[in-house]
Amino acid sequence: MQQPKKNKTYTPKEALLKAAAYCAYQERTQQEVRDKLYTYGLEPDDVEELIVKLCAEKMIDEERYAASYVRGKYGLKKWGRRKILQGLKGKRISDYCIKKGMKEIDPEVYWENLLHLTEKKMRTEKESNPFARKQKITYFLQTKGYETDLIQDALKELEGKGN
Repeated sequence: MQQPKKNKTYTPKEALLKAAAYCAYQERTQQEVRDKLYTYGLEPDDVEELIVKLCAEKMIDEERYAASYVRGKYGLKKWGRRKILQGLKGKRISDYCIKKGMKEIDPEVYWENLLHLTEKKMRTEKESNPFARKQKITYFLQTKGYETDLIQDALKELEGKGN
């Protein structure tokens, strides 16, 4: 029978180097780094001390993380504000950093993303009942995190074009 894998324990100095490499690979939140440091078998005081050092050296920067997260989710995945906000809260990012990150959203690009998704869904939705069809498209866009009033505006605009 195979033994469960034991995590290697590190000294705080070794852990700092490992954590710095972990942070250099991609943006991380304090919580992600904290969780990683605990897997190294460190004491809570050592973990918090290393978090402070990494923040001081700008290896961890939650404002930068939030901005990067927002750019990726709305730019590449075309998520709406509500879903992005929930994602950041789920990562335990402070309200201050969330506000700073959300400023990355360009309202014009955001609207274009919504129109693009709406148009795409209107082309692929098979429902023939107009009411049920509109409901399904609205639900889809809500799951992407878009606000209901904007969804209604997008639907009106595209229905006006005869899509």
